[in-house]
Amino acid sequence: MKFKAKIVFLHTIAFLAFIFIVGCESNFRDVQKINFSEFSPSGEADSITLKYTDSGKIKAVLKGKKMLDYATVEYPFTEFPKGVDVTLYDGKGKRTFVTANHAMQFKGTEIIDLTGNVKIRTEDNQLLETEQLYYDQKNAWFFTEHKYKFTAPKGVSYGEGVDFDKDFKIMNTQKFSGQTEAKE
Repeated sequence: MKFKAKIVFLHTIAFLAFIFIVGCESNFRDVQKINFSEFSPSGEADSITLKYTDSGKIKAVLKGKKMLDYATVEYPFTEFPKGVDVTLYDGKGKRTFVTANHAMQFKGTEIIDLTGNVKIRTEDNQLLETEQLYYDQKNAWFFTEHKYKFTAPKGVSYGEGVDFDKDFKIMNTQKFSGQTEAKE
C-alpha cells in the first residue's frame, strides 16, 4: 500500500509540475505579446520610382532605395529611410530637384518631412541646403526653422528659418545674412 501511495504521490507531483510548466509557458507567451510592437510596416518596397501625374502631366518623380508604408497605424505615414531623389515639374516643364537622406510623408496632412543633407536645386543653379525641411504638397511650399545656406548665381546667403515656393521666386526669411552682387 505504501508503494502505491508513493507512486500516486509521484504521479500527482509530476502532473502538477506539468501543469505549472504549461501554465508558465502560456503566461510567458502573453508577456512576449505585451512587449511585441505592432508598429511594423504594412508594406515595403526596394528601389522604387513613383510618378505623380495630374491631368495627364507628370508633376513629380520620386525615387528611393527603400520605402516603408505604415498605413495601419493610428497616424499613417510612408517612410523613406534610405533617402529620396525627387524631381518636381511646373506647368511649363521647368524642373526642381530635391534630395534628402531620409523622408517621411504623413498621410492626411500632405506634408513631407525631409531630413539629413537636404538639397533643393533649380535648373537655373539656385541651391538651398539645410538639415531639415518640410514640403507642403498641396500648396507646393517648403519651410524650415533650421539653419540654411542659399546659393544663387549672384551670391551666397545664410539664415535660420525660411519658407519659399519650389522655384525660389517667393522667399520669406527670418534670420538672414549674406552677400549678393550689386548692380552698377
